[in-house]
Amino acid sequence: MIPKAKALKLIAIYLYICELYDQKLQYSVQRYTNNDKPVFTDQEIMTVYLFSVHQEQRFTIRQIHTFADDYLRSWFPNLPSYQAFNNRINRLGEAFRLLAAHNFSRFIPQSCSTKISLLDSMPIITCSGRRKAKVALEITNKGYCATKSIYFHGIKLHTVAFSRPQRMPFPERMVLTSAAESDLNVFKQEWMDIPNRVFVGDKIYHNKDYFAGLETKTNSVMLTPVKAVKDQSELIKQRNKAADDLFSVAVSRVRQPIESIFNWIIEKTDIQRASKVRSTNGLLVHTFGKIAAAFIYLIF
Repeated sequence: MIPKAKALKLIAIYLYICELYDQKLQYSVQRYTNNDKPVFTDQEIMTVYLFSVHQEQRFTIRQIHTFADDYLRSWFPNLPSYQAFNNRINRLGEAFRLLAAHNFSRFIPQSCSTKISLLDSMPIITCSGRRKAKVALEITNKGYCATKSIYFHGIKLHTVAFSRPQRMPFPERMVLTSAAESDLNVFKQEWMDIPNRVFVGDKIYHNKDYFAGLETKTNSVMLTPVKAVKDQSELIKQRNKAADDLFSVAVSRVRQPIESIFNWIIEKTDIQRASKVRSTNGLLVHTFGKIAAAFIYLIF
């Protein structure tokens, strides 16, 4: 049994998932077999996953199934074995992705600024860089995280977020890539078409020639801390030092809140540690499912 307050939240999440499933999610998980209508439905699986992560801080599939078996059996009497539950949930990565995207587009806070966007990325680690990667090799790679000063195998979660003065920014779009993908390349592929925007990023986005052309084309500009120029004379460096330092500090202060998004998601879902994942589908569910579970907080 669970407390009444949590029971009401469980019901609310289930009804929300059922409504969205009928509208769009079902088309991403259609089955073309005789078992196209299982007794334990996809809606129930997604509800169990989101509730367990959102309310109970159960982060692995094993922990989620154990909790559901111990405390939610009266709500979900057809809960299958752990092996069947794990197999079923690994097929729902696309459904979780659509759910997360829906939450971003549907529940944008009114305090968001549509003129200023913040950029950054976060590593999702399947194993350390010292080990040989064996999981999800189709989408993972070896990369380097400057914030943690570590090499790792895994993927990166790239985010462009609306600025919110005095509050945590709100994601506009999120993209998954291998760990080796450059943040600047992701911008060129995914976000260069966003018009009339001031983007604020770190030094990895520094490319004057490219963004000068982008400003002409889309009226969007990129602000980054000042990057040292190779072979620049010491006299010019010292002459510009005060102005460059002030500009860099100002840009960094504007950009810094985007790191709070990643810290918040990590705190709520432990998304960064994916060492328990054993397949590509499992890694996609781990990532999109955790993002969807985190932003369920904004709805309930």
